[in-house]
Amino acid sequence: MKYYLAIDLGGTNVRVAVVSPQGDVVEEIKRPSRASEGPTIVLDNIIDMAQSLKLLSDCLAIGMGLPGPVDTKKGCITLSTNLNGFTGFPVAAYLKERLNLPVYMDNDANVAGLAEAVFGAGKGNDVVYYLTHSTGIGGALVVNGKVVSGRKGYAGEIGNIIIDRDRASYAHINNLKVGAVENEASGSAMVRKAKQELDDSIVSAGEIFKLAEEGNDKAQHLLDEMTLDMGMLLQAIAHVCDPDIFVMGGGVTKSKDKYWPQMIAHYSDLVHDDMRDTPFVQAELAEPGIIGAAALCMAMEKGN
Repeated sequence: MKYYLAIDLGGTNVRVAVVSPQGDVVEEIKRPSRASEGPTIVLDNIIDMAQSLKLLSDCLAIGMGLPGPVDTKKGCITLSTNLNGFTGFPVAAYLKERLNLPVYMDNDANVAGLAEAVFGAGKGNDVVYYLTHSTGIGGALVVNGKVVSGRKGYAGEIGNIIIDRDRASYAHINNLKVGAVENEASGSAMVRKAKQELDDSIVSAGEIFKLAEEGNDKAQHLLDEMTLDMGMLLQAIAHVCDPDIFVMGGGVTKSKDKYWPQMIAHYSDLVHDDMRDTPFVQAELAEPGIIGAAALCMAMEKGN
């Protein structure tokens, strides 16, 4: 049976797995990513992990998801914030030379979005927009089973979409510009604002949702502002690609019942009337990073 070698590389941990064409993880290993030690240390660790897998010889190709924008043609990260020394490093070529397999790589949000489009909540739709609403905000446009990565890998870097140039400047955070939606509506942005306006002890968006439920007006104001910002983001995306479906995942969406209705109402107010019926569904896969990495190989194999 043919398989694919899937790599999910993060700033803290890395997972390497063997995945079937049906999206089943049949063998897997996890270790610390050693992200601060430089690309050769990180990649040699991954190679060692891959070579310890019993089914490596049955794998046809390598798929890999990494944090940050990825130039899929050159096989490198173009802007690395939590993998030391990775910007411009020839990751794909390094792995290909040592494991003797073709290598396909993309941004981790793109990879997760591909998994949800092919195997998860977006399955059966031609145009899927996946959005992760968590510590940060990221996205992926998947058309006919293939991620649209763009010229240099910045397609889907929606966290830098500007929703209000008149907000306080947080341009120094994560290389984003003033008024970028990630600095205004992400989980970390909500916590930052809550520490300033509510209580310095707040550490999660979940606490803000709870305070709002309990009738705290300041917490409710933060949520009202967040839902409008998210509605503005979603309408901007929709007017570019008009997706069949929005699939949303990430930690903040665990509280979706507390903010999705208001967010979707803002979206509906801001789009053309005929776009108001776009469905919003929650992501459903437990391991989208690994499954999506394998799906990169499948997409290339099919020639999509």
